[in-house]
Amino acid sequence: MIKKFLETGKIVGTHGIKGMVRIQPWSDSGEFLTRFKAFYLDENGNSRLEVIKIQPHGGVVLAGFKAIETIEQAEKLRGSTLYINRADAGLPDGRYFVEDIIGCGVFDADSGRKYGEISDVSKTGANDVWHILSDGREYLLPAIDEVVISVTPEHERIEIRPMRGIFDDED
Repeated sequence: MIKKFLETGKIVGTHGIKGMVRIQPWSDSGEFLTRFKAFYLDENGNSRLEVIKIQPHGGVVLAGFKAIETIEQAEKLRGSTLYINRADAGLPDGRYFVEDIIGCGVFDADSGRKYGEISDVSKTGANDVWHILSDGREYLLPAIDEVVISVTPEHERIEIRPMRGIFDDED
C-alpha cells in the first residue's frame, strides 16, 4: 500500500544545549534527509516539525526545529520516529521506497505463479536482498536486474525470473 507519510528515521539523542537532535536515518544516506523542510511525528502528518537547520554528521543527521530551542525540549523528542511527506521526496520515475514493496506479491514473470510476498529487505552492500515469505517459509532473492523484471508497488505486484535453486521445486 502506498502511504502518504513514510518512516524515515528516529531521533536517537540531543546535540548541544540549543535544541538540536541526532537522527538515525533510515535511508541510503543521511544526505537524503537534508532536502526536507519538514518532518512529522506521526503517520498521518498531524504533528509537523519545521526544519531550521539540518546536516549529515557521521552516521547520523543533526537537525534543529522551529520552537525546539532547549535541550529539555529536544530530549522530549528522543525515541520519536520521524516521517516525511512522500510528495516532498521527489523520487524519479521508476524509483520507490522499501516500505512501498513490503507486502507486495512476488510472481513469476513468465508463468504468473505466485511465489509469496515481500516481508523484509536486507541491505548487503552489493545489492538488496528481498525476503519472500510463502507458507511460513522464507526465501532470499537478490534484487538485481537479471532477476527483478518489474516492480509496480501501486499494484502491489513484483515480477521476477528467479535464479535456479532459490525456490524448492526448481532443479
